Amino acid sequence: MTVRMPLLRIMMLPLLALFALANASAVPQRYTLDASASNVSAKVPFFGLSSKTAKFPRMEGAVTIVPGAPDKAVIDVTFDATAIQAPDSVTLARLRGDKFFWVEKYPTIRFTGRSLKLSSATEGVVSGELTARGVTRPASLAVTFDSDPVAQSGKPVSFTGTTTIDRRDFGMKSYQLLVGNKVDITLKARMVPR
Repeated sequence: MTVRMPLLRIMMLPLLALFALANASAVPQRYTLDASASNVSAKVPFFGLSSKTAKFPRMEGAVTIVPGAPDKAVIDVTFDATAIQAPDSVTLARLRGDKFFWVEKYPTIRFTGRSLKLSSATEGVVSGELTARGVTRPASLAVTFDSDPVAQSGKPVSFTGTTTIDRRDFGMKSYQLLVGNKVDITLKARMVPR
């Protein structure tokens, strides 16, 4: 019996090591957005001939990725609407006003992603919600990572996310003869481990 006990322990060591590795790989990886290396732009058709792009240079947020369970990923990003930038002062005043973002009443815009569906190690779709002007709508963000975020555990990771929304869904219905309704949004973000 005393001979079998050490043998049993020796046989169990590889199983315990595998179990420990499996559990270690499932530890959620948490990141904070590096605001100095992140930005959001919103491009809208203008007069049907050209386009205008507004930028939101200030944001904060966090990302959690669970290895082996991307459907449990959480992306929570808040943009400072009061810091919006536009190509000219007239457009800026309109975007800040009550017909568009109404920044005095709604100073932030928020995207909350609740699930990541990967199509490859570096591409996928984040499903969640976008809130602007106090209105929350479902939104999907097509994302491309610069490297596999799971394999880069403990290192910074950058990604680009794109989506298209209809501004009317968020109560921005003015100037429809001049300004297109579809808005192309691009989020460029750098995530740093926390």
